[in-house]
Amino acid sequence: MNSTTLNPFEINAGIPAVDLKLLSTVLALMSFGIVMVLSASIDLASHVYEDPWFFVKRHAAFLLLSLAGGALILSLPAQYWQRFGLLFLFVGIGLLVAVLIPGIGKMVNGSRRWLSVGPFTLQASEAAKFCFIVFFASFLARRSAERSIEITKEWGAFFKLLFILGLFVGLLLLEPDFGSSVVLCLTAGAMMFIAGVPLLRFLFLATLGIGGLVFMAIASPYRWQRLVTFLDPWADQFSSGYQLVQSLIAFGRGEWIGLGLGNSLQKLFFLPEAHTDFIFSIVAEEFGLLGALALLSCFVVVVWRLLIIAAQAYKSENFFACYCATGIAMLFSAQAFINMGVASGFLPTKGLTLPFVSSGGSSLLASTALIALALRLDWEVRMGVKPYVETARSKPARSKSVRTRRAPAKQAPNKVNKRANPKRISSKIVTTAQSAVRSTVKGGR
Repeated sequence: MNSTTLNPFEINAGIPAVDLKLLSTVLALMSFGIVMVLSASIDLASHVYEDPWFFVKRHAAFLLLSLAGGALILSLPAQYWQRFGLLFLFVGIGLLVAVLIPGIGKMVNGSRRWLSVGPFTLQASEAAKFCFIVFFASFLARRSAERSIEITKEWGAFFKLLFILGLFVGLLLLEPDFGSSVVLCLTAGAMMFIAGVPLLRFLFLATLGIGGLVFMAIASPYRWQRLVTFLDPWADQFSSGYQLVQSLIAFGRGEWIGLGLGNSLQKLFFLPEAHTDFIFSIVAEEFGLLGALALLSCFVVVVWRLLIIAAQAYKSENFFACYCATGIAMLFSAQAFINMGVASGFLPTKGLTLPFVSSGGSSLLASTALIALALRLDWEVRMGVKPYVETARSKPARSKSVRTRRAPAKQAPNKVNKRANPKRISSKIVTTAQSAVRSTVKGGR
């Protein structure tokens, strides 16, 4: 059966062709996101844009666009993504470079992270995450399919991956976007670990990462100030610690069951970015600790199902699907953990959205695209679609020369010993005949 003609939602022998638990959980998060964006932004939108529905209408438009893009990705065979992995590498780097060019990249709040596309602004780092995962998975899958020892025992391939990762991280830090660079490093580390990179090299990578973090914290005054504020936000609660203090107040007001949907007070111009980076604080205030734990459990389910997809793909030797699903799971878990950790005061303040829940078109588009890719890969594994395997690079000149040198050395002497030297054979025959004649003469006498 041709993989391009199968229906992604057909049922085969009572088994769903896609992971319904993953799909239903993601749709629930999307639905909950619309409700929370409306609740967290209605007063801000009414005051700034004189339209209480401004942010939720924009979020709904991006959601429809995301679902359409996800349906397109779900219909494309995985081999297309794997074959053009190198193209995605250049696209990701091109987007991160373009956003740094004045006149093309748009600066907001001191960071140049956005590209203007008509009436919308798209965050380049979100698209770069998708491109990075596709390229990294295709690179690792090619080495795994060839049973290459480059990844596990040689440093060459490891430094190639490290160079590409460093290029992405360096461009992200120039925006600056420290949070996305951390997420990308964790994602790449998880994918390389599953591919069999030795633990010693991860220690080397961790040493480089920690050293880089310390250097950036010391060299950048605003990062150092964020770190100091994180340790004691109440020391400067009306300046650098204001946002974190207001977020903690929201958590405290929510208590166990919350104040109820729409009854948050911190969203009334007390907590900045309440509908984007700190939407988890509004969830905790309106639904309490129980609601926050319920939302956290949804992300646990998403990551758990993605890891199951990776395990099933590994069993079927679909390495591209395995590495992609692993990278997507690590990206969602890291981004959700950082967002919730920042809102609860567990981590220093970083500008990362909560996938599927926060208001942000770029994040919603990228997250939906990644989930659609994971569902497509899972469908191909369930249906037994043969994974695409790139042809290994052959070395004909070297192999032929070795064979032509070794063949005469092993086979030619044996043939010469058996068939050559006819004089020796004839002399033996003559000697045997003479001895027979002599014995006959002696017997006759």
